[in-house]
Amino acid sequence: MNSTTKLNVMRTTVAILIALGISFLIIFVVSKEPGVAISTLLLGPLQKARNFSNVIELMIPLMFTGVGVCIMFTANQINLAGEGAFHIGGLVATAIALNFVLPKGIHPMFAILLAGIAGSVITLIPALMKVKTTANELVSSLMMNYLVLYISNFILMKFLRDPKMGSGSYEILGNSKLSVLFSGTRIHTGLIIALLVVAFGYWFLYKTKIGYELRLTGENEKFAKYSGVSIVKVVLISQLLGGFIAGMGGGVEMLSPMFNRFTWTALLGYGWDAIIISTLSKKNPLYVPLSAFFLAYLRVGAFLMSSASDVPVEIVSIIQGVIIVLIVADQFLSKYRHKIIAREAKNSLNIKEAK
Repeated sequence: MNSTTKLNVMRTTVAILIALGISFLIIFVVSKEPGVAISTLLLGPLQKARNFSNVIELMIPLMFTGVGVCIMFTANQINLAGEGAFHIGGLVATAIALNFVLPKGIHPMFAILLAGIAGSVITLIPALMKVKTTANELVSSLMMNYLVLYISNFILMKFLRDPKMGSGSYEILGNSKLSVLFSGTRIHTGLIIALLVVAFGYWFLYKTKIGYELRLTGENEKFAKYSGVSIVKVVLISQLLGGFIAGMGGGVEMLSPMFNRFTWTALLGYGWDAIIISTLSKKNPLYVPLSAFFLAYLRVGAFLMSSASDVPVEIVSIIQGVIIVLIVADQFLSKYRHKIIAREAKNSLNIKEAK
């Protein structure tokens, strides 16, 4: 483990501990039973198999959007349309499930593939706007999410709505649903797909030429351009692939045992969560499962805590906010970073002198 990795691990660990410490302090101040609240938050997900399975279930969509955002952000393209890509992916998967009849196994894969393509279109639009018109991708991608939401609501109400269900689609049945992996839970084959996506994301960014160009562009765009890298190609590929993975995530979530109908009349927030996942994992897909597990564990623990005590579930938002602020702060543990750099320089000098 090199010094940069050690520092990143230490910064993340310290940030988490500080965030938990602040949250515990708030709990002690506002709660009449702080011991119950804290123990449930920390240990609740481990107390029952059902609770722990809920953590794994929540991890699955977080891994998809997390990897997608890691790829987009690695190229230093702050595209926030992953939320819209996830949403449209769920809608497209529902439409395919309701309107096609295909063999078991092929049906969900076909729906998820088309969901990914729809997601890539959503993230590609802000990228093209930046390339062709120099429009700010942060603003255009943010607005794209709401455009996707309202178009999806129109399609739902006009073409997919079950008159008996108000604002829900017809029920998704048959071969289009993903299989459950463990009986008694809702953990499904989407977990395997998500882990394959994680492996692909790592291979793509760290083992391929285009992945190297993405990372080089993200670190120094001017140097990458001087080195002959096509910035336009990097921007478009990173956004296409990131959106494709996020769209797949929406399709997988919609075809999972978690849902029987498309009822997403509001954005679910998985695209925003992906930014937290990407920050915690330092834009490395290999660490996305750990980050997703941590976030899912916290949220399940907070839900259990709110049921067992007088502390609201929103305490998780405080933990998330403090962690993100500390991790992205350049001066956080800067003295320790300088010590590591100085120590390595001294060791390197001593080795050269010894030779």
